[in-house]
Amino acid sequence: MSASSKDTSAGTVIITCAVTGAIHTPTMSPHLPITPDEIVADAVGAAEAGASILHLHARDPETGKPDQTPEAFARFLPRVKQATDAVVNITTGGSPYMRVEERVLPAATYKPEVASLNMGSMNFGLYHLLDKYKEFKHDWEREHLEATRDLVFRNSFKDIRYILETCSGNGTRFEFECYDIAHLYNLHHVAGLGLVEPPFFIQSVFGLLGGIGPHPEDVLHMKRTADRLFGGDYRWSVLGAGSNQLRVAAQAAALGGNVRVGLEDSLWAGKGRLARSSAEQVVMVRKIIEGLGLRIATPDEAREMLALKGGDAVAF
Repeated sequence: MSASSKDTSAGTVIITCAVTGAIHTPTMSPHLPITPDEIVADAVGAAEAGASILHLHARDPETGKPDQTPEAFARFLPRVKQATDAVVNITTGGSPYMRVEERVLPAATYKPEVASLNMGSMNFGLYHLLDKYKEFKHDWEREHLEATRDLVFRNSFKDIRYILETCSGNGTRFEFECYDIAHLYNLHHVAGLGLVEPPFFIQSVFGLLGGIGPHPEDVLHMKRTADRLFGGDYRWSVLGAGSNQLRVAAQAAALGGNVRVGLEDSLWAGKGRLARSSAEQVVMVRKIIEGLGLRIATPDEAREMLALKGGDAVAF
């Protein structure tokens, strides 16, 4: 449910932290977590700084290439769980180059409290990042970015239903990633089919090439549309890509929303300054939240707000 005068969580903000993702490549920052040890350290540090949800991807520890095999996640999931009581959110987005059957495997295997779910197909442009780097550490990096000139990230209605039906029986709930207004309508359609139940955890994504922009009017438009479609049946969170991260987060928090930060979404901790960890970004956004007179949610409060099954009901 959305915050209201009768909602005991009013004024409480969930911080999600996405620590590595599949967008940025090793050349772009020496601080991007690649190995299992690095992913664990970055995730635990983010939780200690105030993140109540950890959104996790896996990487090949030698090349840094996205790896969506269950074996890759097994190298860090138990360690994260043992070190923190934060909610673990496993990606089903994986990488835009992967088939949906590959993308869903870690969530299907480990039955997390939350899994991400992209709510529509879209152009997914990263090729403009090529202009910033003259050389790359690994051959796959340049190919990965160049190929996005002709990349459609497929998330068809069939794919969405497949992920829902594969994971819902495990008690996993979803972070519905909405990169554009149409994705909200897609979620509304899926909800009308009875495939998902409220409260919906909607993660609005701003500033990726191919999706909605990061202008304040875009942020307002996304929230107004979600309010109209879902009323009090959803929790709203935002992420701003790159330099938009904290500007979008500040606006959303002021509007009663929740926020997501982390090195998946932005490598920066200020103009021209690379973040040394995801925890650094959590600290920065926490200052904004608390400066607005709000407080951050604990993991257990986040579980209650999102109607999650609890950390003892996962398979890792």
